[in-house]
Amino acid sequence: MHSVSKLTGIENEASLEASIASATSALLEYRRPDGHWVFELEADSTIPAEYVLLRHYLGEPVDAPLQAKIANYLRRVQGAHGGWPLVHDGDFDMSASVKAYFALKMIGDSADAPHMARAREAIRSRGGGIHSNVFTRFMLAMFGVLTWRSVPVLPVEIMLLPMWSPFHLNKISYWARTTIVPLMVLAALKPRAKNVSGIGIDELFLQEPHSIGMTAKAPHQSWGWFLLFRGLDSVLRVIEPLFPKKLRARAIDSAIAFIEERLNGEDGLGAIYPPMANTVMMYEVLGKPADYPPRAVTRRGLDRLLVIGEHEAYCQPCVSPVWDTTLACHALIEAGGEAALAAAKQGLDWLLPKQVLDIKGDWAVKRPEVRPGGWAFQYNNDYYPDLDDTAVVVMAMDRTRRASQGQEYDVAIARGREWIEGMQSRDGGWAAFDVNNLEYYLNNIPFSDHGAMLDPPTEDVTARCCSMLAQLGAAAQNSEALAAGVAYLRRTQLAEGSWYGRWGLNHIYGTWSVLCALNAAGVDHQDPAVRKAVNWLLSIQNADGGWGEDATSYRLDYKGFEGAPTTASQTAWALLGLMAAGEVGHPAVARGVEYLKGTQTEKGLWDEQRYTATGFPRVFYLRYHGYPKFFPLWALARYRNLRNTNSRVVGVGM
Repeated sequence: MHSVSKLTGIENEASLEASIASATSALLEYRRPDGHWVFELEADSTIPAEYVLLRHYLGEPVDAPLQAKIANYLRRVQGAHGGWPLVHDGDFDMSASVKAYFALKMIGDSADAPHMARAREAIRSRGGGIHSNVFTRFMLAMFGVLTWRSVPVLPVEIMLLPMWSPFHLNKISYWARTTIVPLMVLAALKPRAKNVSGIGIDELFLQEPHSIGMTAKAPHQSWGWFLLFRGLDSVLRVIEPLFPKKLRARAIDSAIAFIEERLNGEDGLGAIYPPMANTVMMYEVLGKPADYPPRAVTRRGLDRLLVIGEHEAYCQPCVSPVWDTTLACHALIEAGGEAALAAAKQGLDWLLPKQVLDIKGDWAVKRPEVRPGGWAFQYNNDYYPDLDDTAVVVMAMDRTRRASQGQEYDVAIARGREWIEGMQSRDGGWAAFDVNNLEYYLNNIPFSDHGAMLDPPTEDVTARCCSMLAQLGAAAQNSEALAAGVAYLRRTQLAEGSWYGRWGLNHIYGTWSVLCALNAAGVDHQDPAVRKAVNWLLSIQNADGGWGEDATSYRLDYKGFEGAPTTASQTAWALLGLMAAGEVGHPAVARGVEYLKGTQTEKGLWDEQRYTATGFPRVFYLRYHGYPKFFPLWALARYRNLRNTNSRVVGVGM
């Protein structure tokens, strides 16, 4: 019996090695010639639909083959309910459905086609297009479907407000800031789409569309604040036409100056689709021709976001090369071996000059004394580096530095740490892009029906920053920043034992992140907070040995775990979290490892259709095509490595 058991162990080790080797080889195949990785970043149907509508707004020549491929994509992702969801197999979403229907009709799909009839019925049976969100209403107003009375007043004179005013650009998040500035110019000048084919969607409404007024209160908004801001909107609607023309011209000039300072070449304003599209439309209404350099460069940048396949095409919300590259490097460092480590080194060398050292971005308004030192998410976005990317890059560079005893990353690591320490918010947590972005009342303004105006500290980003500080040698006893960060994490643990995940879906992601941070910070694995988290992860394991969580877990009335079919990414996070908490020998970890090994494809990868990342909770989700390529490899290699050590303790921050 002993010999059979020993043989089985040897076979298991061999199959684990084979799985790691296959996944490593597959990941290396995706490396770009200069050493970095960038995978597709897919959102829901809204961005490709908006891309189609933008082209018709501008009256651009029809690219029939491209439109046909986008139409194929939109038809494929239509839900069984007839509308379009925000995630794979998700519930109906009104705004996504209205935009997708409008885009397909604009492309040339007959309103009488079965898929269009199903969509129209799904929209009308849920009250019709009146329930579209604010961003959709702005688009419909520019196409003349709705009037400008249906959207909040967004006076461009906001550009001239002092910092002490209740609403200021630097009191909202980077994504809201960059989206709003060109949108304010559009709202001031109220342009009309060219829409050469004259397509409309009145049939999606149960009432005359031009009779529709302002949006209703959103579920996250409080009645008191909402009524106050609705009253202010009513006043502004009366007095805005009376604003002096010179004041308006100065405000528009200020908006243009803000935008052109941050254009990023073909990477665009904020390096994300909505501000870029708004910028192109802004230049159009300002009378700038298509070849006007800032407009032309931004327009080319939008085309760079397209993913064009043989039969389908879609538009990404942005690209994620820094995030993809550093996470791939972590997985390869964990996997080890000459080829993997050499590729990780080349990836980190690609990242090194991407560090922003000379530009003080918008974050510096609240932290003027702090030197820049972060990395952005995209190829170029110097005004908006983020703390999550920065912490993860620093940890990867530190791991490589430890192994090589080299000094080439020392300055980058030191500057990254300095910037992160300087960006800690007063509650002890860290946000993604900003500091002390805590003006929660602003989520009650009529424009904020999405509830994503702010970038407050979150558990997952705070965990990453704590992990980085601890990996670099900080301890709660000698680092006020780390001590405050750990206190924030203890404070934010939910009663069930999990932590919220703002940028990954959801509590599995948050709990993995925090368990890594607590372990790195030296919190005992028997600490009650750690035990509660471990027990929670164990309790939600699926029968197949993996883990999965649904996007509905972001509901405002969250009462407990929202299960979902297993994904490779979420399984890897759960495994990494359990191993960080000292549970490498737990049978649940072995079952999770077996799940990953058993679902690996012949190519060494994992198939994953479900969305496991978050743009804005309840509003916008992401499917990182790289996640099932590096996270499972990372988890399998970590499992092997820990089982081959005596201490079985994770000695790094992630």
